[in-house]
Amino acid sequence: MRRLWLLPALFGFAVTALAQAPSQVQLNGMLGSRAALLIIDGEPRTLAVGATASGVKLVALEDGRAIIESGGRRQTLQLGAAPARIQASATQARQITMPAGPGGHYTPIGSINGQFTSFMVDTGATSVAISQVEADKLGLRYQQGHLIVTHTANGSVPAYQILLRSIRIADVEVRDVEAIVVPAHLPHVLLGNSFLSRFQMRRENDVMTLELRH
Repeated sequence: MRRLWLLPALFGFAVTALAQAPSQVQLNGMLGSRAALLIIDGEPRTLAVGATASGVKLVALEDGRAIIESGGRRQTLQLGAAPARIQASATQARQITMPAGPGGHYTPIGSINGQFTSFMVDTGATSVAISQVEADKLGLRYQQGHLIVTHTANGSVPAYQILLRSIRIADVEVRDVEAIVVPAHLPHVLLGNSFLSRFQMRRENDVMTLELRH
């Protein structure tokens, strides 16, 4: 008899949880890289990175942006931008949409091998390029890669060629991506053609869309 009552009770709890899933989230303030003020369906909530409230998890903060996760989907919020609508993803995502940032550059936040970083789209780069400083932060063992020489405007520069297990931006993940690690200072990880060639690219006004090739 207890089992007959337990299942309806659990089912009722699940329905309640789904009904309370948020529909809109806005980034309204930041406390450095540690916490953020989110407006979740009109209610202000202060969340530390890694914490969850009202079905929204704050994953990361960087450069006036926050990565949140809700309903099995990750989204990037811009400080002061209009509220983002939260929609659960029923199928594997295949499309990345990026608005242009300062200077007309596309600088999404994502992850390499599960570690968060910031990217900049560079259609003129042959492969993904990472500075040694950033590679160290990401825990990449680039010294075990293949030592090569790259040619830049400043002359020949030694670099390490490696294979990244994964690059993830928004809900789209690409595996086994070739990259180089260079000693030069780079403010972002450059998304070159070893990543971009996996997609069909189009631009409309200031928005770039990348869609995975079949």
